[in-house]
Amino acid sequence: MPVSSNLKAPHPLPTPFTALELGEAALTGFFQITAAWGLTTAEQMVLLGGPPRSTFFAWKKSPKTTLSKDTLERISYILGIWKALRILIPDDRQALAWVKKPNLNLMFNGQAPLTRMLQGRILDLADVRRLLDARRGVW
Repeated sequence: MPVSSNLKAPHPLPTPFTALELGEAALTGFFQITAAWGLTTAEQMVLLGGPPRSTFFAWKKSPKTTLSKDTLERISYILGIWKALRILIPDDRQALAWVKKPNLNLMFNGQAPLTRMLQGRILDLADVRRLLDARRGVW
């Protein structure tokens, strides 16, 4: 059966974000989350993959920027960790404190999840995110 060229989508397709808009949204969210967690500038820089200090402070001053895929992936994991904690731990103070509290899970070896996240590898962020997602039962 031929397809009519007169058919239109029931709703217009969303306009994709520009690279600048995506960078701004990602960095704004990142800085809000890491401030809520009480992270230092040095810790924030590690989570972002170790950008030069001048770049880091330029991002803080004006987050409307194009980010590398690596940086966007790192921020995506941070956002996912934040979201999972908000779902798993309804108490705001406990959810915020989780990243800095010692944890008996074998992945953390009695240390805080933040210690694992600050190893500097994307894989460490991904592992923390996967652990929380598994506890949420999203798989």
